[in-house]
Amino acid sequence: MNKTDLRRQYRAARMAFVASLGLGAREALERQLASVVAPALAGVRMAGSYAAVGDEIDPVWIEKQLGPHAFPRVAGPDINFHEAEWNAMRPGFQGILEPPATAPIVQPDLLLVPLVAVTLAGVRLGQGRGYYDRALARLRQKRPVRAIGIAWECQIAPALAADAWDMPLDMIATPQRLVDCREHR
Repeated sequence: MNKTDLRRQYRAARMAFVASLGLGAREALERQLASVVAPALAGVRMAGSYAAVGDEIDPVWIEKQLGPHAFPRVAGPDINFHEAEWNAMRPGFQGILEPPATAPIVQPDLLLVPLVAVTLAGVRLGQGRGYYDRALARLRQKRPVRAIGIAWECQIAPALAADAWDMPLDMIATPQRLVDCREHR
């Protein structure tokens, strides 16, 4: 399958899974995700998170465990991470909530990364525009950055092809488990 077909397949699986959840079950799983990922947050100085859209798993309960943290803001072909509170977020690129341009740009040492699909080895299939791959490459040139893919279990793929520009994830967190991707490479 090509990446377009894989995106369609995994988006449909994610949508069906979220639609199958009963009242309150989604929030319970997202709270459980925060507990699962908690050990990976130790020692983090500045985390980058994201504003979930639609049926993406929401990292909001993880964010509540963090001190100050940042969100991505689209700047041309790239994203920069700006320290911001939720109440400062406004619709930006494609209607996704993002911080104001005046918010301080920061260099996260941990990124919570949204995805469409991912392998246990940390090969990530994103939305297809490369924002997170470019951001991770740029950030990792300056200092180590731990990237944790945030997913529902139905987004774990048995295999995905990686392109030369794809940046590997260090860990994957689902409500059921925290995976160290380096152990699967």
